[in-house]
Amino acid sequence: MSASEVEAYLARRPEDQRAALQALREVIGTCLSGAEEVMSYAMPGFRLGGKMVAGYAGFARNCGFYPHSGNIIPQFADEIAALRFRHRPGAISFTPARPLPEDLVRRLVAARLAELGLA
Repeated sequence: MSASEVEAYLARRPEDQRAALQALREVIGTCLSGAEEVMSYAMPGFRLGGKMVAGYAGFARNCGFYPHSGNIIPQFADEIAALRFRHRPGAISFTPARPLPEDLVRRLVAARLAELGLA
């Protein structure tokens, strides 16, 4: 699995999703120096130290961010709800027209790194 598979995945998404997911990919990537881009559970993501840190995907009606943990999003649940994003313990849904704020993504990734002992 490699970044070329991630590129192929993104190429199959509608243009608006591709742009939103690419932007999210770049934000996550800047938080994870030395991480490996992989496909995991049929979605693109980043692995560091042999552990999945974060993933993302596009679907028919929305996109999703996945910290590969049910413990991260609940830490930010009030803020996510205030921003009016649908969420559950393992995922946040967003649309290309309303992407996740970059600062929130950075904090979610940092929390996941801390959970994994990689911070």
